Amino acid sequence: MALTDGDPAMRLAVLICALLTFAPRASADANVHIQVLKSGGIAVFRPGLKQPIFAFNAPEDGRPYVHPMLAPDGAGILTEFSPGHHKHQTGIYVGFLKVNGRDYFHNRTADHFRRTAFKHAMNSEGVAFTSAYELLDKDKKPQLVETQAWVFRDFTKTYSIDLTLTLKAHADVTFDKHDYGDLFLRMPWKNQPDAKAINSEGLINGKAEGQKARWIDIGMTVDGRKDAAHIAVLSHSPALWRVDGQLGVGPAPSRAGAWKIAKGESVTLRYRFLVYTGDFQRDQVEAESKAFSAIK
Repeated sequence: MALTDGDPAMRLAVLICALLTFAPRASADANVHIQVLKSGGIAVFRPGLKQPIFAFNAPEDGRPYVHPMLAPDGAGILTEFSPGHHKHQTGIYVGFLKVNGRDYFHNRTADHFRRTAFKHAMNSEGVAFTSAYELLDKDKKPQLVETQAWVFRDFTKTYSIDLTLTLKAHADVTFDKHDYGDLFLRMPWKNQPDAKAINSEGLINGKAEGQKARWIDIGMTVDGRKDAAHIAVLSHSPALWRVDGQLGVGPAPSRAGAWKIAKGESVTLRYRFLVYTGDFQRDQVEAESKAFSAIK
């Protein structure tokens, strides 16, 4: 008897396929090597590729960011730096707004950011690297220290990146209500017919704007490949999301209203990126989200 999409047996088969594809995966991190960037940060290279598959830029005086980031097979750049429609957007980055009146989302220069530390290592988890930046007030005094702890894991046909973001207040800090601000992803949107952002609740593109979800998957064809490339952005706990008109996306905690960090206190946020190619793989992304959310 043929199985149909609605059959329990078919759904079980799809779920098993998802689990086999994404968890647990044998890491190929031993095949990559790291290059330290003169400007600050690191680039991760795979054998046979001239471009880094992933680069984290950590300038001494300026906002850190990820760019370029390649598809797992090396065909196609998946991030975009300072596009004409949003010149302040730089691949993958963190930028909050209305932080005691300061804007770290649209401003990325030395009068807003000052690096205090950067380190990296290869370990059993993958390629681990951490940056620490002072977020400066109008008098160039630190009001927050933003620590980004990243882990890159290469699985050959896919890869994942974890970000643990910690904000420690050097003064009483208020984040006023705003529609966006926090982690943000800019892919090379050119109004491709297949470009789509879909969230964990099944909402697509503009309908996902401002809605609560556990993850958003952005897929589109990019230069250098015929099929789509996908970046799924997962939040450790459900979040309200920004989805702009060019499919730039990111969690936006300030959409729910103003929030505060008292002097000496800290807040930690956790995110994961899952990068793959081909058709949208909802079941695989959902399985990855559940595994990530289960991590304490």
